[in-house]
Amino acid sequence: MTTIPNTEFDDLSLVRQGKVRDIFDTADSLLMVTTDRLSAFDVVLPDTIPDKGKVLNQISVFWFKQMEDIVKNHIITTNVDKYPAEFKKYREALDKRSMLVKKAQPLEVECIVRGYISGSGWSSYQKDGHVCGIPLPNGLKESDKLTTPLFTPSTKAEIGDHDINISFEETINILGKEKAEKLRDLSLAIYNKGAQLALEKGIIIADTKFEFGMLDNEIILIDEILTPDSSRFWPLSDYEPGRGQKSFDKQTVRDWLTASGWDKKHPGPKLPAEIIENTSNTYKEIYTRLTGEHV
Repeated sequence: MTTIPNTEFDDLSLVRQGKVRDIFDTADSLLMVTTDRLSAFDVVLPDTIPDKGKVLNQISVFWFKQMEDIVKNHIITTNVDKYPAEFKKYREALDKRSMLVKKAQPLEVECIVRGYISGSGWSSYQKDGHVCGIPLPNGLKESDKLTTPLFTPSTKAEIGDHDINISFEETINILGKEKAEKLRDLSLAIYNKGAQLALEKGIIIADTKFEFGMLDNEIILIDEILTPDSSRFWPLSDYEPGRGQKSFDKQTVRDWLTASGWDKKHPGPKLPAEIIENTSNTYKEIYTRLTGEHV
């Protein structure tokens, strides 16, 4: 398992540390803090990306609000002044990069939606003619838009491990038919709305993943939503099927890591300053394009 550096809030009750997010417990809620950590190929890298956490958190807040007509979410407030007393002394550190959320029970499946054929989906299609067991027509080119977005769930992995793609039938075995179908339908609805809104801002959301939880016997949206960490963003102006696309996310880091010859195992290599700066600027540009605001 990958070791992550200790959080800066050592006197608070840390209940979970993910690749990017730290979660702290309160009496009846959780505080989710989005850090500047960066993971690639399921490994947390030694360098951080300035302001990345603020960008991710604010993008999620933006999208959670956009999707409230489709599904409820876990946000209570993002106003630090309304946080429990023990967090207020960290106001400056928490501002724009945190949210107070409801305590939901996470469901054991990650909900991936693919609107375009790229990445591992393209590799699978080239080899077997399908993506995650779903057969596709012959003759597709890399980065082609799919006629209908695909729901391709996976199991959640521990930090440092890789998620495993599963079939919809396996999803039913894990969650039951009703929940599995509900997650599929919600995931596709959220993706379709988000993809259309982003397209109007000049961004293609090629694929993404969502996480859901149960609260009071109801499925709600949790974690993050349609961020550069959970999605593959392409600039519409540069889109051309038949090749890999310029990416509005951490693809610059992935490309550099691949070219470096790294074996994709912990620990990851140090990143050049130029890669760090370019990645930070890319995250900020996505936020500004989507919201019209600056971090």
